[in-house]
Amino acid sequence: MGRIEIEGMEFYAYHGHYDVEQVVGNRFLIDLCLNTDLEKASESDNLDDTINYQEVYQLIKEEMKIKSHLLEHVASRIIKRLFLTYDHLLKARIKISKINPPLGGQIDRVSVILEKERKL
Repeated sequence: MGRIEIEGMEFYAYHGHYDVEQVVGNRFLIDLCLNTDLEKASESDNLDDTINYQEVYQLIKEEMKIKSHLLEHVASRIIKRLFLTYDHLLKARIKISKINPPLGGQIDRVSVILEKERKL
């Protein structure tokens, strides 16, 4: 088993409970951890034998364009698409952070973490 981590992906998107958040938008950071079997790719040196993280980034970019009220919903959509796209994905962990959320005070970020494991 192995792990692919993609860290610090930054997007400007329109997620939030309040109407103003869906109009003005905000910065979001995403960290992703994907557990899969990397043995074949480590021997073959062939991109087809692993999870292509450029494709993963594009998938996340597409999902971030879809407005949602909750970060939990965004995280769930991304995880579901990853499991549908990659049959050999065993476990995924995503952390989505909203930078400087409008909570009425100085807040660096608020984050949601979602994990899912493929049931065998």
